[in-house]
Amino acid sequence: MITVHHLENSRSQRVLWLLEELGLPYEVKRYARNPRTMLAPPELRAIHPLGKSPVIVDEDGQHTIAETGAIIAYLVDKAGGGMGEPAEEASMLRYRFYLHYAEGSLMPPLLVKLVLGRVPLLGRIAQRRIQPMIDVHLDFVESELASRPWFAGENFTAADIIMSFPLEAARDRGGLNASRPFTTRWLETIHQRPTYQAALARGGPYRFV
Repeated sequence: MITVHHLENSRSQRVLWLLEELGLPYEVKRYARNPRTMLAPPELRAIHPLGKSPVIVDEDGQHTIAETGAIIAYLVDKAGGGMGEPAEEASMLRYRFYLHYAEGSLMPPLLVKLVLGRVPLLGRIAQRRIQPMIDVHLDFVESELASRPWFAGENFTAADIIMSFPLEAARDRGGLNASRPFTTRWLETIHQRPTYQAALARGGPYRFV
């Protein structure tokens, strides 16, 4: 059995969604954020030294795994490759790109904007410098989704799952709106998937839907 150590309103929602898509059995241990700092509780350090979420514990394989990309790769392998790399080379390369791009390039400026938004006055001024950086990414994503229905190609894969959180965050605080119709339509499509809805039911409150 896989245990997902799941923090509310966090990246770990994607792990629950992937597990639903793969049909792997799992259980959820929920954690609430500190209401003042919005940080993860110290109890998560007992699971992994970094004290972050997501973390999964696979009791069958006796593994504790952190970091969303690493967890996705592990679960895809455990499920026999389902939702993983497409066979066609161009789609495979796009799949690998997005598995790293989501957290390595797209998420950092969104996180910086979130942090700056909590700094009085000067933070709000600095946010204006960050938004053009975010817009470059959002324009890139829009152009990609204008040419195909899913990030890797014609088929839904784990690349779409890992891209969900930064794009949900972008709609919440990064300027993503109806002016980028292909991206907003993609978000609406994934939110309608029964597996996505099942993951929400298992994970509890999630502000980015």
